[in-house]
Parts: sequence; structure tokens; C-alpha cells
Amino acid sequence: MERLQIRHSTEYHFQSLVSFNTHRLLIRPREGHDVRIESSRLEISPRHSIRWHRDAFGNCLALVNLHQAANQLKIVSHVIIQHYEDSPIDFSSEDCVLDTPFVYDDSVRMDLQNFQTPIFTEDQPAVMRWLYDLGFLHQSFHAETLNSRLNQAIHGQFRYEAREEAGVQSPATTLYRGVGSCRDYATLFIEACRSLGLASRFVSGYLHAPATEAGHASTHAWAEVYLPGLGWQGFDPTVGEVTHNRHIAVAVARNPESVPPVSGSFIGSTLLRPKMWVDVQVNRLSDS
Repeated sequence: MERLQIRHSTEYHFQSLVSFNTHRLLIRPREGHDVRIESSRLEISPRHSIRWHRDAFGNCLALVNLHQAANQLKIVSHVIIQHYEDSPIDFSSEDCVLDTPFVYDDSVRMDLQNFQTPIFTEDQPAVMRWLYDLGFLHQSFHAETLNSRLNQAIHGQFRYEAREEAGVQSPATTLYRGVGSCRDYATLFIEACRSLGLASRFVSGYLHAPATEAGHASTHAWAEVYLPGLGWQGFDPTVGEVTHNRHIAVAVARNPESVPPVSGSFIGSTLLRPKMWVDVQVNRLSDS
């Protein structure tokens, strides 16, 4: 078991006083058999009230109503978690052969159908050509191949590029440019898996790494695939590995653009865009 401390700060600065509409926060880690929240604290200014609930995917969503005008919005989350996932899953010990296109058992097929449907339908020809070149359309493959071939292909063939703008690149754009952010990599991986008939979803969260130990980092994104007998398994093409205790999931979704950590709107002058700062720091604490 590892104890990890996560500090996630988001600040918006405006040129004049503005009023705020309701803001949505997806910054609290998802709890489960592998992750437990030891403590959690939110600091928000200006004056506000918070209402919590779980969305359709079981994500812990905070709805924040801000009660006064201000020229600054500051949201700081402090969380300490206990992570019990010691090592990545060993696919070699599992008899998980996947056909192309893959068809799930009747017991889960209806539940997974939406996660099998591509979002970027116009990009499917480009994605299918890329999968063909990787050898995925010729024969059946083992679940480990998703890591050794698809995950590693994205990690090795493309150049990482941090992007400040909202949203994701289309898979065809990533394939054409050869560069992308973590959310672009995850989106390409997801759409490729859906093209193979596999149910896949987008994951937003945090990564424990030397860069996040030092701070001045950002949130992270990766993909999960539903594998028979194994359930949802994470693949991170940005770092080229199967997810384990370095990864802390916050939100999952079918659409990569539907789970930003902080979202909302304001009422005021739009002559100058607000300035935004994001700072994420993830540190390992001593075991209890």
C-alpha cells in the first residue's frame, strides 16, 4: 500500500469584476477496492456553497455555486489517498484471446454497447488503416498485445505536446501530425479499440511521477478497456505502460471532452480572456 498526497490548484484571474454561474468539479479520486480516500479538503474563493452527487458513470461531482462577484476564482483540492494496487496486471497468465471484430458475451453486451461506438466516425478510415499497418486486422490477438503493440505504438511513434486549449484532437489529426497531449493519445487508443469491437472509455486523473513530485504539473489522462474475465483495465499510451499504483483515476466517461476537472461560465466583459493557472502536485507519503 502507498499513501499519496495530491494538491490540485486552479486559478482564474479576470480584468474586472464578474459573477459566476454554477461550476462543476471533477477532482475527487474514485474510490474502490484499490483506492481509499484518507482525507479530503476543498478551498474555494469567493464565498460559495457546494452540493455533491455521483453522475451517470459513478464519478464524484461537486456543483459549486459562487455567491459574490469577484475578479478571481481559486479552487484548491487537498487529498490523501491509500493506493493498494501494487503492480500492473500480468496478462500473460490470463487466457484472453481477442477476435477481430470482438463480440462480447450476451450478459454484458448491452451494457457495453455505448463504449464500443466510435465518437469520431469520420476518422474511422484513417484509424483502420493504422490498425492494419500494426497487424491488428489480420488475425486474433492476445490481450497483452493491446499493451505491447497498440499502447507502445502510440508511446513510441508520436511526440508528446502539452496543449492549453480545451478539448481533444481527433484521432486522424493525431495520426497526421504525429504529436499530441495525453488526452489526445488516450482518445486515439480508445477509438482504435472501439474499431476492434472493444469497449473503451476515457479516464481523467493524476499521475505520480518525478514531475508531479516537484509540482507545476497538470492532470493526466489515459484509457480503459473492458476485457472478459478482467473487467476494466487501464492503458496509458503517454508513458507506455499498463496502469497501476502511479495512476489515480478521478473520472471516467465515454466522451473524452465531457469530464474536464473544472468547468463553468461567468457573466462579465469578454474583451479580455481570463488568465488561468493550474498546478498539480502528487507526493508519496510514508506508509502508516
